[in-house]
Parts: sequence; structure tokens; C-alpha cells
Amino acid sequence: MSDTQVLVASNRGPVSFSLSDDGALTMRRGGGGLVSGLASVASETDVVWVCAALSEADRTAVRQAPDGRLDLAGHDIGGASVRMLDIPAATFQRAYNAVANSTLWFVHHLLYDTPNAPLFDARSRRDWQSYEAYNAAFADTLGGDAASGAKVAIQDYHLSLAPRMLRERRPDLKITHFSHTPWAPPEYYRLLPDDMGVQVLEGILGADHAGFLAERWAQAFLDCCETFLPAKVDRLTGTVAYQGRTTRVGVHGLGVDCAELRARAAEPDVADRTRALHEQVGDRQLIVRIDRTELSKNIVRGLAAYWELLVNHPEWHGRVVHLAFAYPSRHDLPEYREYTAAVRRIAAEINDEFSTPGWQPLILQVNDDYPRSLAAYGMADVLLVNPIRDGMNLVAKEGPVLSERGCALVLSREAGAAAELGEDALMINPFDVSQTAETLHQALLMPRDERAARCERLAQAATALPPQQWFADQLAALD
Repeated sequence: MSDTQVLVASNRGPVSFSLSDDGALTMRRGGGGLVSGLASVASETDVVWVCAALSEADRTAVRQAPDGRLDLAGHDIGGASVRMLDIPAATFQRAYNAVANSTLWFVHHLLYDTPNAPLFDARSRRDWQSYEAYNAAFADTLGGDAASGAKVAIQDYHLSLAPRMLRERRPDLKITHFSHTPWAPPEYYRLLPDDMGVQVLEGILGADHAGFLAERWAQAFLDCCETFLPAKVDRLTGTVAYQGRTTRVGVHGLGVDCAELRARAAEPDVADRTRALHEQVGDRQLIVRIDRTELSKNIVRGLAAYWELLVNHPEWHGRVVHLAFAYPSRHDLPEYREYTAAVRRIAAEINDEFSTPGWQPLILQVNDDYPRSLAAYGMADVLLVNPIRDGMNLVAKEGPVLSERGCALVLSREAGAAAELGEDALMINPFDVSQTAETLHQALLMPRDERAARCERLAQAATALPPQQWFADQLAALD
């Protein structure tokens, strides 16, 4: 057992709360690679997870807990203690929605409609002050809770400023920052106001180690450091020297936990969903996609490609069904509400044009149903993953691991997963609808033995760096 304390900081924590009609609080464990990775580390050392209260139920739980420290008895996160921050609601909303999700996310995913946005004005400066205050709240808590020489793992674009802030408060700590998103190239990163762009870079360079999901994103970060800072970048060693300190830059490609994923897929609720889907689609071939209704996921172009497939290859009429499962994301932002509406519109148009009494070509579900997603993975003949830009994309990895038919993976070259899976996937330009349509056609025609062999190799690559190892490697990099 290690005697080094580990602190984790992220916007979303490992648990969340809901309030029943009678005012009772219910807690549930979160999902994702970070929770899985932490659970393995927490069993061997003292771990504290610092996160934000995201809902009114979370805030209620924090106010009832001494010092915001939650009692997690019975919830499997490896024995970690959780400190949830009750950041003022207005500050949180401006930091989270206006800056993190509407500015930094848009920059790193290259999503702006540049003739109209972004527009940085006095309101943007007020929002940025909230982002600074939000990051400072984390730095204050981490600095106050950390033992001497502790390791601190700060996560993602929500907390870009926190490493430097924490370094100023506690120079004795070993700090790593990990970016779960892509990183924008300099020509796009320069959309940010000069001072904001520099602050973000300086914030991350407050860490001893900066981690990225793919080499491409790490190199883009180094490019930005070289372009916007008087920093010395050594690409041979992957280091940035700036203001008397050196930050190491590393690549840690997150994979999936094969045993955990397959165990969950063997649960009865997944079998129930599988039976229900079989009743809907019969013995037809299945094209599956599973996404958040997130602008970067490129759902509309994916549906347009399926439409073009049906137009150009009428031999598939009645023989294929597209299962498109898109669960809600960030509906407090108007751009996301509009995008979800656009997804619904094109789906309805496809079914209006091609449906027959015995065949519905597209089944769109816009709600979160994890067991249904696992069932669809198992049934898929073709898995479509076509993001405009994605830090990694775990759907591309989960699908082959759970596939029972040996699915073909049609994968965007702009996903971080392309670096690991590209050899056995069918690669596409996510903006080229016609190419995507023809690639779907090729995938449907692929001989079953070739598909199965590719899928087996994809599953091996997808599980090469499970969450436990991914997280442990970041902590080891601090040594």
C-alpha cells in the first residue's frame, strides 16, 4: 500500500444525488473511465475526490454533510472520500456553460460558425471572472486538503487554470492535468482573446505533467505553447520549459475495461432490451450509432449518409435498419436544443420517404438508456462513429468488445481513437456524406469472416489500456 495521498479534481464527481417527492436524497455511482480508474487506485492509497455540486440535490447533500465530505458507504468507488463544492449557482453557470462548454469546448472541437461567433465583449469578461473563481475554489480546496508531497490529478477543460493556481498555493505538490478533449491548433486557438488563451496555457503549465488522449492533441498543445508563449518546447523529450519550470507532456489513450463491460452486458436488463430490439428489427442487418446529442458527434451528417445509402442502393430497402440512439446533452444551451431538433427532423424525413408497412428504416431514440445501448452493441453488423472531432471516443472501442456478430467499424479520421483503431476500421472524412454512405455500403457487404477478424483485432486494441492502467500511468508520470 502506498503512503502517498492522491487527490482527484473534476467538474463531475463519482456520485450524484436526486431528490424524491418527499425530500429524501438518493445517491448513485457515476460511470466512466475516471471512476473505474480511481477505484483501483483508491484501494491502495488515501484518495480524495474534489468535484462540484451540479444539481440542487447535490447542493442539498453538500449542505447536510460536514465540510462537504460525503458519506459514501455502500458505493463502490474503492474507498475514496468525496469533497463536493457548493459553488454559488450563478458563478457555476457562467463558468460551466458560458466559458467551459460554450467557449473552450467550441474552440477545441473547431465548432464555431465564425461569421457569427465567437463574440468576446464585456459579458464575456464577466463570465471569465466566474471561470477564474470556479478554478480558484478547486485550488483552494485541493491546497487545503492535500498532505505534504501529495499527488493531484486535475481533469479537463473545466479546470484549465487550476494547476497554476494550486502550484502558487502549494509548490510542494506533484500535479498532473489531463485533457479529455482534443486540443485546437494555433490557427484556431487564436480565436480566444489573447489574455484568455495565454491564461489557459499557463494554467496547464502549472502542472508537472500534462496528459492527452492522442499524440495529435499533445502536438497541438505544444504548437500553441510555442506560438503564444515565450516557452522552450523540446519535442524530443516532450517538455515545455516556461517561467523557470518544466512540464512534461504525455499521451495516455484511454481504453475500456473488458471484464467490467462484458459483465454489465450480461445483466438481465440488457437481455430484455436485446429481445425488444429483435422484435423491432427482425433478422435485418443493423447499422448502429450511439452518441450524446452533442454538436461534435456529427449525427445529422451521419443520418444524411444513411439517407444517401438508401437512395443509391435500393437493394438495401427492407434489409437494413439504422438504430440511432442519441441521449440528451447540455439542453440548457440553445445550440444543443436546436441540434437535437435537427436530428429529429432528418430522422422523420428518412422514415417518411422510405418506410413501408413492414419496414421502418430508422429507429431514433433520444433518451438515455444504457442497457439498450449495450444490447445494440451486441447486435450491430456495422457501427458508425463519425465525429467532427473527438478526444478519443469510447463508443468506437466498446462496440467491438461487445459485438456478437463481428461488427464492422466505420470511423471518422477526426476521432482520437483513429490512431489506435484505424488499421482495422473503415476510415471516413466526417464531412463527406457521400463517402460515408458508400463506406456504409462496403461495411454491409463485407464478408462475415473478414468482419469478425477485424472486430477481434479492434477489441484487442480497445482493451490494451484499461481505465485502471490509464489512471495509474498518469500518477506514475509524476515520479
